[in-house]
Amino acid sequence: MDDARAVSLARPEDLLGYSDPSTQPEATGVDKLVLKRGNLFLVANRLGDVAPAGARDLGLFLTDTRHLSSWKLSVKGGPPLCLSSQVSPEYVAQIDFTVTSLHEGDLLGREPVNYVHLRRDQIIDDVFVERIVLTNFLDRPISFWLEMAWAADFADVFEIRGAQRAARGTYEVPRVEKDRAILRYDGRDGRGYATEIRLEGLRADGPARLSRMGGRGARVDLHLDPAGKVELSFVVAAGIERGPAAGRRGRDEDREVPRGPSASFDARAHATREAYDAWGRGATHFRSSNDLFDLALHHAVADLKALRVYHFGEPVISAGIPWYTCPFGRDALITGYEAMLAAPEVARDALRFLARLQGTVDDPERDEEPGKIPHEIRFGEMASAGEVPHSPYYGSADATPLFLVVLDEYDRWTGDRATVESLLPAAERALGWLDRAAAPARGGLVTYARRTPKGLRNQGWKDSHDGVPFADGRPAEPPIALVEVQGYAVDARRRMGELYRRLGRDADAERLLAAARAHAEAIEERFWMEQAGTYAIALDREGRQVDAVTSNPGHLLFSGAAAPDRARRVAASLLDERMWSGWGIRTLGAGQAAYNPLSYHNGTVWPHDNALCAMGMSAYGEVERAGEVLTGLWQAAQHFRLLRFPELFCGLGRDGGRFPVHYPVACSPQAWSSAAWFLLVRAVLGLHPDAHAHTLHVRFPWLPPWLDELTLEGVRVGAARATLRFLRGPKSAYAEVVDVEGGPLRVRIEV
Repeated sequence: MDDARAVSLARPEDLLGYSDPSTQPEATGVDKLVLKRGNLFLVANRLGDVAPAGARDLGLFLTDTRHLSSWKLSVKGGPPLCLSSQVSPEYVAQIDFTVTSLHEGDLLGREPVNYVHLRRDQIIDDVFVERIVLTNFLDRPISFWLEMAWAADFADVFEIRGAQRAARGTYEVPRVEKDRAILRYDGRDGRGYATEIRLEGLRADGPARLSRMGGRGARVDLHLDPAGKVELSFVVAAGIERGPAAGRRGRDEDREVPRGPSASFDARAHATREAYDAWGRGATHFRSSNDLFDLALHHAVADLKALRVYHFGEPVISAGIPWYTCPFGRDALITGYEAMLAAPEVARDALRFLARLQGTVDDPERDEEPGKIPHEIRFGEMASAGEVPHSPYYGSADATPLFLVVLDEYDRWTGDRATVESLLPAAERALGWLDRAAAPARGGLVTYARRTPKGLRNQGWKDSHDGVPFADGRPAEPPIALVEVQGYAVDARRRMGELYRRLGRDADAERLLAAARAHAEAIEERFWMEQAGTYAIALDREGRQVDAVTSNPGHLLFSGAAAPDRARRVAASLLDERMWSGWGIRTLGAGQAAYNPLSYHNGTVWPHDNALCAMGMSAYGEVERAGEVLTGLWQAAQHFRLLRFPELFCGLGRDGGRFPVHYPVACSPQAWSSAAWFLLVRAVLGLHPDAHAHTLHVRFPWLPPWLDELTLEGVRVGAARATLRFLRGPKSAYAEVVDVEGGPLRVRIEV
């Protein structure tokens, strides 16, 4: 932006109709269109609009800033009738409408009822493009108009999530320059944010029409001959026009607003399809006797690509759209673990990215400690201005041990010694943090308590304010020791001991393995609840068991940290009438005071949580129970758009209705939900790699009744790519090695 030019400021009430984005409606329904590429993404309603204006679950976002808060198409004659609304696996939207003679007032005429076909095609690459194609099916010419109205509130993602700010930045009056409108906002972080909308293709008096609407929309008058077709496009570019570095960790890739000639919509769509095809060719391909199941896995592979973001020149998986399209330590690591069967580079990218941001100092304002892996990093105005501590924020008790778990798992799948050795210094710093966190002076358990009032009260995966309750509903008070975090810590020490052994560091290995055993014994002694037949979710600040029955002990099975006899009882408890909704394992069992199947963490069903529990069951030989989890979730997935698991859904019992109930503001796609498919498949097939021994173990494979056959093509173990075929049998699945390419691989099958 040229600071020398005259700037006219505008009141947000006049531009937007409101002054505070956090006070706008939170949710507009569950049926949405999501488009994403890199750091730019759109969430629209099923018509392709961002409407009502300011609704917090809709908009065009660049990283953590909303660059369109309103985007609404109107046409002559009133709202057109929507015929269909679709999004391809490559994130290209097509919405079809018809304009009818009823809109023209010709109720009793002889003309066709549907006489104009209107198609909205939408895509994102470096910009958001909407192509509108109109076709006249009357036998006479018609005059027609359409109008696109827009606004940009430049809300920070924390405002979108409901945070109320003491003050906001300033808005400029929209500027019209030839065939474009430019919307600008000066943030309190010293950065100038801009959205530019260009009108391209056929138009009538474009600049005048833009000016007439005050830069807040465009009206286009059209003449359509019989069988005539017209096409025009709106191109929306978002960026930062000026400003300081974003955050103390170095400048994010804040880009200037893209300008210059545009590629055609078809060229953009072709390039997008090619990019997704290339990603799919590199991933494991799943082919089964159930075409719908194949489609669900295909969409999940595409989601792993779509959810990638880029910061500091590096890719990393983001957590989910729309609230969490940024790097999260816990989410990226769990997603990487889940996705190992399909695309191990998701884990590699997460490990590299998070190592870059690993804690180096003791900073209570960010809950940072040396060696600690970050919880979340944001790049919007509020983080840059210091209003929130996410630059990055380290309030996570589990990300650091999970970093070690995923590093070892990545090594087991890939044998990528160069990457592993490059990450060893970060791993050793993480071990140092773990040793300090679980020191004998602190009871030998990993606990958390926030050190900044801006931080999270709860710092496990159930990080809502009420996510760690007693059975009677009282919240646990920190410092809190979560059961699953203890399991992750045991697994991290055990795995790093085994990794050190592979590297010839036997003394270090023995020290870590001994620490893992002692930690596991402490879990058995302090967390087991005999009467409930499961483990307590946590210990509170007084060392008391937080006695709610929850899904968290299933993660203890995932970590292999439970005694075998107790693990079987936990597996059974996860599928009893309290915990099992019929569609999946609830986060908290029914019948307890804190139970609420409509809450965020106290009774809902989370696919990633279920996948970790299923993998834990499988690890203890409970493969058929893991299959029950897969079956329930598969039956639920068939009721969600694109067969895609949302972040979570309501935990209402299946006997109370025929369909799973949506959660109103669940992210979709959500990284660890999309990747949950691959861990569920791995759990029922019993796949355990050992790349350094050139071996893949297949232990007690099993397929559910709705899946007679499943083939995995291109499974990567070290340098080898294997094709494996599984056929359902009466008690187990038959496994066959169809092909191995690229390197030696022994497949050892246990049935």
